[in-house]
Amino acid sequence: MCSLLQFEVRSNALQVFVRDNNVDQALRILKKKMQREGLFREVRRKRFYEKPSEKATREKADAIRRIRKLVRKQAIRDGLIAAPVRKPIDKVRRPAPFPSAVGSPPKG
Repeated sequence: MCSLLQFEVRSNALQVFVRDNNVDQALRILKKKMQREGLFREVRRKRFYEKPSEKATREKADAIRRIRKLVRKQAIRDGLIAAPVRKPIDKVRRPAPFPSAVGSPPKG
């Protein structure tokens, strides 16, 4: 059985499918999508009234930040500056939080 969680974000529909009744996984995916859309940032910003002058200042700073990011990415592509070094991903598996509940044989 596959149910569907659907949330309306601006004019785009955000969909998350629940597979095998695994709602926890669907919620994690939904949170990631909402984070990428900037929904949490927008809700936090709209919690209080923002004066027009503060809004203009914030939008100007955001524009400057976007332009600097684009210039930095272009310089990396052109080879003018070195790309940032990525941290290696540790592929060591963490132990299960409740070993007796996750696939271990019963003791006895």
